[in-house]
Amino acid sequence: MEARSTADRILDAALVSFGSRGYEATSLDALAEVLGVRKQSILYWYPSKEVLLEALIDRSAGDLAEALESALAGAGDGWDRVEAVVRSVFRLAARRPELLGLVREAGRLGPPAATRLTVALEPLVERASAFLEAEMDAGHMRRHEPRLLLLAIYSTVVGMVTEVEVLRALGEEPSAKSLVRRRQEILRLLRSALVVGEP
Repeated sequence: MEARSTADRILDAALVSFGSRGYEATSLDALAEVLGVRKQSILYWYPSKEVLLEALIDRSAGDLAEALESALAGAGDGWDRVEAVVRSVFRLAARRPELLGLVREAGRLGPPAATRLTVALEPLVERASAFLEAEMDAGHMRRHEPRLLLLAIYSTVVGMVTEVEVLRALGEEPSAKSLVRRRQEILRLLRSALVVGEP
């Protein structure tokens, strides 16, 4: 049990650092210092920084999928499902910003990190695409290419919750109140762009 908690503690510390400072700006020596262990202890569990990143992406993709599945389990149909997912991502931004920071960082790093995250999340993307296609076929949502639509939604939502410096440059000081306001604006924008009959 102690071994498992040591491995988890390493992943927890790496998540905070990779998700906030960035992968390249984080050294194993710095992680060891934060954890109060020797670098060799990290290397015992994760033989390289790359292996640590892979394990972290796998765990984080699972955590993200679990949060989205939980949100969808209580959601209704149609637009309610889109809203539930967006609200879930904003809740994650408030409670676990480092998780979304890691998602952004994996994308920024490109292959193999981005590929690993993409493969891990592919089942969710497939389900979301099928849902959007069905809603469009039923005439509930405006016709768009589902995968491009998902990319646009992902980029918009994740950007709104992780790009703190961009927000500041635009005069938006990150706070709980501004996070709620940004969520409301995103939902309004998406609803008007997607739902048939919306102005």
